[in-house]
Amino acid sequence: MLKIPDNQVAGHKADGGKLGPLVDDSGRFYKPLQGDERGKNEAAFYTSFSSNAKIPDHITRFFPKFYDTQIIEASDGSGMQPHLVLQDLTFDRTNPSVMDIKIGSRTWAPQAAEEYVQKCLKKDRETSSLPLGFRLCGLQIYGDEETKFWKPESRAWVQSLSADEVRLLLKKFVSSNTSDSKPDCAFASTVYGGSTGILSQLLELKAWFEDQTMYHFYACSILFMFEKELALKGKSPRSEIKIVDFAHVVEGKGIIDHNFLGGLCSLIKFVSEILTTPEDCANDGSLEDSVQRNHVYSGNSTV
Repeated sequence: MLKIPDNQVAGHKADGGKLGPLVDDSGRFYKPLQGDERGKNEAAFYTSFSSNAKIPDHITRFFPKFYDTQIIEASDGSGMQPHLVLQDLTFDRTNPSVMDIKIGSRTWAPQAAEEYVQKCLKKDRETSSLPLGFRLCGLQIYGDEETKFWKPESRAWVQSLSADEVRLLLKKFVSSNTSDSKPDCAFASTVYGGSTGILSQLLELKAWFEDQTMYHFYACSILFMFEKELALKGKSPRSEIKIVDFAHVVEGKGIIDHNFLGGLCSLIKFVSEILTTPEDCANDGSLEDSVQRNHVYSGNSTV
């Protein structure tokens, strides 16, 4: 039985009769293949990457498992359509907090049509992509059984954040008081820090990008995920990162992917600063007012 994903925070969604991804009860995620070169490109990347013996195991764990392509009934009622069959990244998680971060100051591939380049360039300039090298695309933060998830009210708002507001949301993501005026960063050390935390994983990924020249990853996102309820019980919150969305990946041709690497280094800096200056969490009141005005609480992520 296929259904709409509960924990999707960005990208095209299948709610309201629209075309979007679906999930099943066995942990598989069905992503519609776009009908143009983007769909062919993403399928080709997954096929290449999953069979590439040069990719070390400690790096493949940061990518969704690829099973195959399959023709299934599309979510918009348009009939049987080809879909990528991937790992459902939140399948075995309970009330996961999830953040989608698009990496790179440039989000179009070299061979893109001029019209598409201009569209991307406009968005990159209007968001934090150009100044920071990354931008937030969506998130949900689990609060408690009563409030469920804290979410931005609109995708446009979360993508138009200033550097200080991005920093604030990265703090709020690991705070226990999602409904309060100031984030307390209560889970920063357990989610971002430690040998298995998000920062350690980002640094591991960075080390690979400093050497790999096989692929250039344009317009890809890194997902942050963890389970707050486990953290509240003093258990490992299962902090994890995954890279997703590969419609614009191109061959590296022996050249370092400086666009992705630069954005990744910038993101690492933001996360590192939260860990090294936790006292700053108490000094974001004026910014928090803006964040608090632009959110909703929701029981699922299809809002």
